[in-house]
Order: sequence, then structure tokens, then C-alpha cells
Amino acid sequence: MTVSIAIFLFVAGALGGALNSVAGGGSFVAFPALLFVGVPPIPANASNTVALWTGAAASGGAYRNRLDMARRVFVPLLAASFVGGILGAYLLLKTPAHTFLQVLPWLTLGATLLFAFGKKLAGKRASGIAHDAGTTALAGATAFQFGVAIYGGYFGGGMGIVMLAMLATLGMTDIHAMNALKSVMGFVINGVAVVTFVVAKAVYWPQAIVMTLGAIVGGYYGAHYAQRVPQIWIRRFVILVGVGMTAYFFWKAYS
Repeated sequence: MTVSIAIFLFVAGALGGALNSVAGGGSFVAFPALLFVGVPPIPANASNTVALWTGAAASGGAYRNRLDMARRVFVPLLAASFVGGILGAYLLLKTPAHTFLQVLPWLTLGATLLFAFGKKLAGKRASGIAHDAGTTALAGATAFQFGVAIYGGYFGGGMGIVMLAMLATLGMTDIHAMNALKSVMGFVINGVAVVTFVVAKAVYWPQAIVMTLGAIVGGYYGAHYAQRVPQIWIRRFVILVGVGMTAYFFWKAYS
């Protein structure tokens, strides 16, 4: 690996980590970067997951004061993230990605629309799921998060957008609190996927390590400075990222 490639991967990791800390979609930058330097698709996905997992840990640390969630809500969501992440990673190692990538642009399109209009769909549930979630709402959120975790373990591009969309439709309105919860769930999903990929020896370590260093820097500072920005700006940025990812994945899937 040359110095220029190392710098390229470090910058891509930093951008991916920062993007994940604010809106999700870091794989939109990091995964293509690995493909560009010659890493095959499955190892690129595994290496990307390793790098952005550390970025999620860094951004979660920056959001630690924003996490205000009742245990009866928090624990089921984390359990769904854990089990789904393992299953998704296993599926990636056992099945071809082509069919799933055909579905990906539709998923990111739906997630972007859900996030954009989630506040209206939530209606009067402005207090959200953080403290007073009903049993039905909690069960629905847990089932949805399980599906997101499977997807996250399998590929993960746009996973943060999907989780933010789910939280918005269930009534959460504080974008920073949503990002805090999203960071923790993403850390769990990618963490168990990382273990699976390492055991399967699917990671290209030189590229993954360089990108990991960038993701740590981008993840922490992206989350740190995002909290100083008005929430409406962050929401608009999330929607913009979602639109960009959707267009990109449609182009990749059907071009």
C-alpha cells in the first residue's frame, strides 16, 4: 500500500466517520473508496465495517450526555441489534450481494422519506419512545430494529438513516438524542459483525487499520461539532445525505 493510497483511505475514513456521527451513510464514502483502491467487494465491506465501527464508538462518546432512554426501551433495541447484526454478517459471508444491492436504493429512498416526514407521522406522540413507549410501539420498534440490524450486518450503507427514520416515526424529536441512540445501536450491530468478519478472515487489515484511524478522528469531531449546530440544519443535512445515497445506489444497481 502506497503513501498516497494510505492518505486517501484515511481521508475517506474520516469523512465516513463524520457522516455516520451526524446522519448515517458513512459507507457511502468508505465502501467505494476501498473498492477504488482494489479491495474485492466482500472484503471491502468487511474492512469498511471494522473502520466505521470504531468511528461509531468515537461518536457515541461525544454523544454520551445526550442518551436519555428508559431501560425497558433501551434493552430490547440493543438485543435486536446484537442478534440481527450477527445474522446479517453471516448472510453476507454465505450469499452473493448482487440481489440485495438491487433492493438497497429502495430501502434508502423509503428511509429518507420516513425521516423527512416522520415528525408529521408521529403526530401527538411528541414525547416519543424515550420514556413512555407503549407495548405495541416498543414491539414494533424492536422488530424494525432487528430488520435494520440484519441489513447493517450484511451491508450497512444508509443504516443510520434507517434508524433515524424509525426513531422519528416513533415520536423522537431531538435529533441529537436520536443520534446518540443511533450511535449506540450502530456500535452493537457493527461490533458483532466485526467479530464475525475477523473470525472468517474476511478483513484486509492494512487498509482497514488506516481507514479506522481516520474514522476515529472523523467520528468524534463530527459528533462533537454537530451538537453546536441548530437541529433544523442537521435534519436538512440528513435528508440531503439520504437523497444523495439513494441516487447513487439507484445508479449503481441499475446502470
